[in-house]
Amino acid sequence: MSDDLQSELAAVRRQIDALDGELLALLNQRARLAQQVGAIKLRHGEAGFIYRPEREAQVLQRIQGMNPGPLSNESLTWFFREVMSACLSLEQPLGIAFLGPLGTFSESAAVKHFGHAARLLPQISIDDVFREVEALHADYAVVPIENSTEGAVGRTLDLLLTTPLKICGEVVLRIHQHLLSNETALADVHKVYSHAQSLAQCHEWLNRSLPLAQRVPVGSNAQAAQLAAAEAGAAAIAGQAAAERYRLPELASSIEDEPNNTTRFAVLGRHDAGRSGRDKTSLIMSAQNQTGALGGLLAPFADAGVSMTRLESRPARHTLWEYVFFVDLDGHRDDEPVRRALDELARRAPYLKLLGSYPMAVY
Repeated sequence: MSDDLQSELAAVRRQIDALDGELLALLNQRARLAQQVGAIKLRHGEAGFIYRPEREAQVLQRIQGMNPGPLSNESLTWFFREVMSACLSLEQPLGIAFLGPLGTFSESAAVKHFGHAARLLPQISIDDVFREVEALHADYAVVPIENSTEGAVGRTLDLLLTTPLKICGEVVLRIHQHLLSNETALADVHKVYSHAQSLAQCHEWLNRSLPLAQRVPVGSNAQAAQLAAAEAGAAAIAGQAAAERYRLPELASSIEDEPNNTTRFAVLGRHDAGRSGRDKTSLIMSAQNQTGALGGLLAPFADAGVSMTRLESRPARHTLWEYVFFVDLDGHRDDEPVRRALDELARRAPYLKLLGSYPMAVY
């Protein structure tokens, strides 16, 4: 390396070192201010609400709007989420229940939303995820609600009917499925473990690349990775988190049939969120079993100029051949058009339950 090159690099590295020192001081200054916020809340009897979803969303939206590059908005969003996660943990690490075990996409969604400073609490079923928060053993829950290729997660929707919990946020996670194995060639793979949904999401790739391999559905992709790691000739379909946790090499990457495969997760807590300026409202309603009843329930949204982004029907479970409808709306329940539509809907619907208003996912 020439002297001129060394000199130029040294000059730039001195600037980087100086900026690192400034960043360190600013990060700690931000952490001290976060501690002051916690102390103010404690004085006013609001210590139980250290996490404010709408405030976090506003911070991330503002940072993205100010970003001149070259760092991407995605990279900055990840960084500031981790900063906020670390600052929150100075008051009290948030306990986050999710469908386990560790290494699942649900874990990835929980970390994406709450950062690595959160206390992760994997559960063996979606029912247990709900119960952990309802029983005050966890602060928040992260549960899958729909997948872009496989549709709604029925058990989550069924539990939302009866839970007192509120939706206070959402996470949208791009799903990349990988074939993980200690084998070094596809020809040596004779068995593939994965969750049934992941097997379905990679059906065509498996038909092309491993047509003779046995496909074994298991309880989770993390369990699949554990089994594949211990068995010769076996592979697992799972995500990056499972590959890292169980130290399984990627034999093939991004093997999902649908390139835009995405799962949406709901964040559940004992409160919903205030207005962030870019919000959704979710609700459940029922319609009378008569011609035109559903159309009558949808009319208030059109009349108020409120956009409905999702309509999903589910059996009511308490009455044969009766259905309830899960609805997502653009806007917060405190926005005037949404409030007007909800007031009219309450007069028309035999059953209406607001699941919560919350910030749209920030990517």
